[in-house]
Amino acid sequence: MSATLPPIQPASEPPPPLMPREWHLRMDLPLLLATLGLVACSLVVLKGATVDDVRGQPHYYLYRQAAYAVAGLLLMYGVSRLDYSRLRELRYPLFGVMIVLLLIVLMLAKATRGAHAWIPLPFFNLQPSELGKVFLVVVVSAFLVDHVRSMNRHTTARIMLIALLPTMIVMAEPDLGSALVYIAGALAMLFVAGAPWRHFAALSVLAAVAVALTLVALPKAGVEVLKPYQVDRLTAFLHPSANKGREGYQQQQSLIAIGSGEKTGRGVANATQTRLNFLPEHHTDFIFAVVGETYGFAGGALILSLYALLIWRGLRILTIAKNLYGALIAGGITLMFLFQLFVNVGMCVGIMPITGVTAPLLSYGGSSMLATFLALGLLHSINAQARESLAAKGRTTIFQ
Repeated sequence: MSATLPPIQPASEPPPPLMPREWHLRMDLPLLLATLGLVACSLVVLKGATVDDVRGQPHYYLYRQAAYAVAGLLLMYGVSRLDYSRLRELRYPLFGVMIVLLLIVLMLAKATRGAHAWIPLPFFNLQPSELGKVFLVVVVSAFLVDHVRSMNRHTTARIMLIALLPTMIVMAEPDLGSALVYIAGALAMLFVAGAPWRHFAALSVLAAVAVALTLVALPKAGVEVLKPYQVDRLTAFLHPSANKGREGYQQQQSLIAIGSGEKTGRGVANATQTRLNFLPEHHTDFIFAVVGETYGFAGGALILSLYALLIWRGLRILTIAKNLYGALIAGGITLMFLFQLFVNVGMCVGIMPITGVTAPLLSYGGSSMLATFLALGLLHSINAQARESLAAKGRTTIFQ
């Protein structure tokens, strides 16, 4: 009795392509590992840095950051399951929501540390400017796709005007750090879209003129664009030793903290700059200085390595995106992360002015954490659909 053989499939029906396990989760595994690693580092650093910050609640910041991380991971997974291409059709509503939220916080929010930037909610304070970073990337990418075939100076001007509207609102809060991130994100997407170099040269000249007007010409004429403390912060990094007790105090303490950590750090118990509150905002703006003092060069290298992995995967996703819209979103998000990291670490080591830019996934903050996970969810969605497109063409590999 002969065994029954299975029917032979015709050549026109190839077998289903081999797909990696991470595809079923719609997650890029290296990007996910970098994300989880940075979140774990954030929790470890915050546990030691903030143990004495809230009397009677040594783990106040730790528990809240952990809750934000869990909510962010769920948000990231949910967004990764969505079709990001559909957001292109929602560019006008998303832009409207972003502007309305920024105007609401500007007009109705109470001033906290001199800025009208937070809307109090039952569980945390919402900072719309953080969500605006992701919204701006999605909106500007959609407008660029519509005009990419005519990448002339008019298109560049329109894109910059779209970005300048929320930027000016955020500056009025005032939140200079987020405003700079908005501009950096718009420039990043113009670069990915292939804007000519002469456009960037012209924008650089306009930026230099704007800085000269803001810091020199307009104040002499009696017009105050930036608050005096903002001007002092922007210029103090050029001569930090001249104002150690005033404008240069934060960066001076940050440099002391990082320098004292040496190779392997002083440990939580001996991190005097942090534990004795010499280092201001050690759970947000200057958290990298805490890493340097507590865990030394080794800790800083680990953090930067995880960021390098995250940036690399973002750029990789940019190159395999199935369409231009996905490539622009991936490029805008990735280069925005890179800009925030450069500015934040630069503030801590004294090569950049203090602008209040936080380190993504590392600094404490609910709005920052959720906005970052929202952006990461879009990256995972772009990656998943790119792999699906490659699989349909029979080009899927185990690991890319």
